[in-house]
Amino acid sequence: MADLSPPDRDRRPGAHKGKSSGKVADFRYKRPAPSERKASGKRPARRGESRQGSPQRRQAYAALDLGTNNCRLLIARPSGENFTVIDAFSRVVRLGEGLAKSGRLSEEAMERTLGALHICADKLRRRNVHLARSVATEACRRAANGEQFIERVRRETGIVLDIISAQEEARLAVLGCHILLEDGAGPAVIFDIGGGSTELVLIEPGGPVPRILDWQSVPWGVVSLTDTVGPVSGAPAAREARYAEMRRVVAESFAAFARRIAPVAARADDIRLLGTSGTVTTLASVHLELPQYDRRAVDGLIVPSTAMREVSMRLAAMSPRERGGLPCIGNDRAELVVAGCAILEAILDIWPAKRLGVADRGIREGILRSLMASETAPAGGRAPASAPASATTGAGAGQERG
Repeated sequence: MADLSPPDRDRRPGAHKGKSSGKVADFRYKRPAPSERKASGKRPARRGESRQGSPQRRQAYAALDLGTNNCRLLIARPSGENFTVIDAFSRVVRLGEGLAKSGRLSEEAMERTLGALHICADKLRRRNVHLARSVATEACRRAANGEQFIERVRRETGIVLDIISAQEEARLAVLGCHILLEDGAGPAVIFDIGGGSTELVLIEPGGPVPRILDWQSVPWGVVSLTDTVGPVSGAPAAREARYAEMRRVVAESFAAFARRIAPVAARADDIRLLGTSGTVTTLASVHLELPQYDRRAVDGLIVPSTAMREVSMRLAAMSPRERGGLPCIGNDRAELVVAGCAILEAILDIWPAKRLGVADRGIREGILRSLMASETAPAGGRAPASAPASATTGAGAGQERG
């Protein structure tokens, strides 16, 4: 197994050569020019202080994750070795709707997304955010007009989005949720089922942050797989066939990664598995028979893998109306959740862990840890490779599932 992650296999050349700032309303973060400082008579803030002279540990940091299906924002302040969430926002925007067939972001999808991003920009300004990073993932990576949309977002909202690579997306997901891995010394796979892609990361335990041994990103998420194969609906036989085709398509994409990790799984006594996504949090909610979603009951839950398979097969066999009637799914997720079930089953096929950890945290938390770690690095030195081990979350901090 290679010590280093393989190079990112970007499916659209030049997709990641854009902005690298990721800050909202960049003018708010620019230091005044020397002439401006002299005119004001105020000294510039020292490292570790805000402009008002208060300790930097009280500054607010923000992470915005624009995915294929959701737009999510998290604003937090450092709190000891952790952080406390002070504001959060999540909305299903379906940015990647129709992308699999057209290769472009539709005008309707972009308008929905801009509406959510205007709300995010307002929150960032009102919370007086000291440092923010905003990222866009698979939908903007794949779309022919992805970079044009990023520029439109900058003009209309002031938010500067980075179109991050699949490798960076995987790294941030690991950084954000690895603390929830089940205790043990064996190797582990962390996965993130998104709207437009799925990332799988093989990690070696030990140290503040696990070492990444191998990884893969495939262009199948709950939106892209549903758009390509079609919804699991119709008569029972048709639903069964459509679900089987979803599993076949995903398994084919996982094949190279499966061959690489098979020897690792074979020689380990106990392998571990952790998932972060709307799919795993939703399935965990169904498994627990929750009357409504409860992040406190789901985040950090360890579920037998057989139980998650049973839930997946049960949902795939249901009609869309039956799925929509379940408390933690509803009509909005009734169509997409089955694609997530197919992806999860394919992951369990190639990494047959006995138990599955569930994380309602991921990229945003990984971004926050990276930002806070970089700010606390010694002057002239490198930021720590890791960030705080866990987060203290406030009301409304759970990620939008689906």
